Amino acid sequence: MYLDDIRQERLKWLLWKDIRPLRELLLQLPDLKHTQCDFGDTIKLFDQDITEKQKEFIFHIAKELKPWRKGPFEVFGTFIDTEWRSFIKYNLLEPYFSLEGKKVADIGCNNGYYLFRMLSQKPKKLVGFDPSALYKTQFDFINHFLKTDILYEMLGVEHLPFYEEKFDVIFCLGVLYHRSDPVNTLKNLHVGLEKDGELILDTFMIDGHESIALCPNKTYSKIPNVYFVPTIKALEGWFERAKFRDFEILEIKKTDANEQRKTDWIHGESLENFLDSKNPNLTIEGYPAPKRVYVKAKR
Repeated sequence: MYLDDIRQERLKWLLWKDIRPLRELLLQLPDLKHTQCDFGDTIKLFDQDITEKQKEFIFHIAKELKPWRKGPFEVFGTFIDTEWRSFIKYNLLEPYFSLEGKKVADIGCNNGYYLFRMLSQKPKKLVGFDPSALYKTQFDFINHFLKTDILYEMLGVEHLPFYEEKFDVIFCLGVLYHRSDPVNTLKNLHVGLEKDGELILDTFMIDGHESIALCPNKTYSKIPNVYFVPTIKALEGWFERAKFRDFEILEIKKTDANEQRKTDWIHGESLENFLDSKNPNLTIEGYPAPKRVYVKAKR
């Protein structure tokens, strides 16, 4: 009952004055009969019977749905050049997971780019968690044509302990540093897993051998809601407190302008504006520039 109440409340967010016109546009999308898709680095949708008028209308809606963060997508000739070239992260992680026949959740799924990519591995079930009304609308825009069985829940990581089922694999990418209580967040993820289930997570990190974390003052790389940036040793300690086992470092990667950059499909600034113009190894606040650690652990 608790989650049903939350779901009903979140659905009201789709009626906000800045979202409702977008939802009304979705109702006008053409119902194409022969849509095909390529789930490669760029998720491409194409249909041999689409008209030029339909293409123009789809382009108009895609532009109205800005900013597009995760992707890219090519929708019937419209290339949505998203801020993040998300295939770089996905391709980095793909060798480390197997999803066939498994129940899979993506926490903080944004517009569902990773979930769409995961379809090729034939999981039993895919569920995205993200409370954003805009990202839900972007997902619905793409899924209108794909008609997948992906379930998009406008819920957050804090709702996992109350969710109706547990998952074999949970992805939590780029979320942990946004949480003011990272250990409790990891505990929620732990509860959301089946026994022996796997968590694949990435987060900002700082170099160092001590079990410490950077606590940014007001912003980190111009991001206001970054609370803790740990060393790997500190992160491992958080996982231990949350009762995870088999903590494994998969990759460490510095964020660069090849992966994140300003495009015509977002508003405002991107990575180049977040770094010190004289020293790209520092953020504009003087902290170490963004570097991510990718880890895997088991319940």
